[in-house]
Amino acid sequence: MAAATGIPGDMGGELRGETRGEPGAAGAAAAGDYNPAMYELLKTINDPADLRKLDRKGLGQLADELRAYVLDSVSKTGGHLSSNLGTVELSVALHYVFNTPEDRIVWDVGHQTYPHKILTGRRERMSTLRQTDGLSGFPKRDESAYDAFGTAHSSTSISAALGMAAAARLKGEKRHAIAVIGDGAMSAGMAFEAMNNAGTMDVDLLVVLNDNEMSISPPVGALTNYLARLMSGRMYDTAKRYSEHVLKRLPAMWELAKRAEEHVKGMVTPSTLFEEFGFNYIGPIDGHDLDALLPTLANIRKLKGPQFLHVITRKGQGYKLAEDDPVLYHGPGKFNPAEGIQKSSGAKPTYSQVFGDWLCEVAAADKRMVAITPAMREGSGMVKFSGAYPERYFDVGIAEQHAVTFAAGLACEGLRPVVAIYSTFLQRGYDQLIHDVAIQNLPVVFALDRGGIVGGDGATHNGAFDYAFLRCIPNMTVMAPSDEDECRQMLTTGLNLPGPSAVRYPRGSGPGAALDNPLVGLPVGKGEVRRQGKKVAILAFGAMLAPALEAGEALDATVANMRFVKPLDEALIRTLAETHDILVTVEEHALPGGAGGAVCEVLASLKLGNRVLLLGLPDRFIDHGDPARLLASLGLDGAGIVKSIKGVISE
Repeated sequence: MAAATGIPGDMGGELRGETRGEPGAAGAAAAGDYNPAMYELLKTINDPADLRKLDRKGLGQLADELRAYVLDSVSKTGGHLSSNLGTVELSVALHYVFNTPEDRIVWDVGHQTYPHKILTGRRERMSTLRQTDGLSGFPKRDESAYDAFGTAHSSTSISAALGMAAAARLKGEKRHAIAVIGDGAMSAGMAFEAMNNAGTMDVDLLVVLNDNEMSISPPVGALTNYLARLMSGRMYDTAKRYSEHVLKRLPAMWELAKRAEEHVKGMVTPSTLFEEFGFNYIGPIDGHDLDALLPTLANIRKLKGPQFLHVITRKGQGYKLAEDDPVLYHGPGKFNPAEGIQKSSGAKPTYSQVFGDWLCEVAAADKRMVAITPAMREGSGMVKFSGAYPERYFDVGIAEQHAVTFAAGLACEGLRPVVAIYSTFLQRGYDQLIHDVAIQNLPVVFALDRGGIVGGDGATHNGAFDYAFLRCIPNMTVMAPSDEDECRQMLTTGLNLPGPSAVRYPRGSGPGAALDNPLVGLPVGKGEVRRQGKKVAILAFGAMLAPALEAGEALDATVANMRFVKPLDEALIRTLAETHDILVTVEEHALPGGAGGAVCEVLASLKLGNRVLLLGLPDRFIDHGDPARLLASLGLDGAGIVKSIKGVISE
């Protein structure tokens, strides 16, 4: 066997097929190399059981076809691309070596799971990716038995897989638990909390670090691959355990042997940190080389206790345009693979771009202003600012809790920090928001991107709860702009406040308001009447102003742009209540605890008994799909608002 596989000793163990094959030709999936009719091997794989029937020779071809299929599919639907092209061989190897779904694989974040989805019976449904009633862009437990854990926010995989491993031990079940986590996700404290816990537990857990950016990684080649196979082999593991048993009786010799092993491994691997957590570190190995992945995983499968495999991959692997610019191809829309993504000109700026331009404009005038992001520079529109003011730009990694408290520390020293963070990601720093910022009434501005429905990313990324969890916090000011210029003015308002504030704006472009007005800010807690009508008053929050105005025209209703969720304009609410029969609140936010509920609280305090209709997101999670269609299905477009109001009038 050793001669056939080229692997020393027992390293060829449980591989299926004894003939050494070439690794998947990573470059073969370049645009135009394949078309769907040519996926002759891939179309025979309907689940991992089919994959495990293949001999080693076929896996390289399968990886090539799988990579081409991912590129072909994403170019037609949009979605995450660079990260998925980088996990093709890893997905093949994991499902080939492990007995999934009995063995559990938890994919961190999950935007790299398209190869996994294709191999687990969802190939023909890839045309529905991220569309209404179609495949989710992330792992989802109710979508497939092979999706062991639902993910979309980062750094949860090790905790979840550890829970599964502990459950297997308690239930007396023999199965493996594998967490696949990226180097970016490893920057979050939660990942290290889980590793700290795992290292003290007697469970069979494998953590696979999918490393595509870490500068600490040494060059990957034949030597490091050989050493990884050696260190994952049973002979090495048995010798290590026997030595521990004998040498622990001789403390001086045991300490010498332990230090010698650490130094030898440390010369070729960045192992020390992970070994200190109680893991057996293996790697780094080439994550695109099946001849390295397969025997190493096969050997690890036989080992007991916490194991840590470090693999090196490349985002965009096999598609040169994505390799050269993995950020641009991280989450593209539809595109022609032969031509690549064509940057459009003349399009309306997104709210994220408006925010980024505002940062630069304010930074030029106020040297106290600094900006913080938890690893979302591109998504939050901060590329321009990071280049123009690098000393005032802080990317803290995927560490939302730290980002909030770091901002609090900056504010304590007289600076004016702006935290650019997605609405759903601020949920992860909620304790810090209350304890470290709000209680101390520190002037931190939270620029909340992705408020409301976000489209293809679905329930995990919809900003549906921020009004509720922000407005209940003392000292907070919460603003919701109806257009791009109002967003700029509200950010300026927040920057000038003595305490914490949040400006919550949606994903994508706004109505196209002019952006050449001077930055003067807005009077705090004051809304405005945008259309005067009769009997019905529509109180619109944020981006819901546009459909509210449409409904107002159809019904001759008054329409108010409320602007502030906290403090509410109580005087305006009183005036509207006293001059109209029905008040209608409209928000792109969950109804429980939302802005409509806040209006009802004001009416109750004023002892006003108007009929009130609350329109917003229902008390359920909203799945992925086209944002406009989703809002229409929820009655939050102009026609839907008219229909709901007519229903109340006719009662």
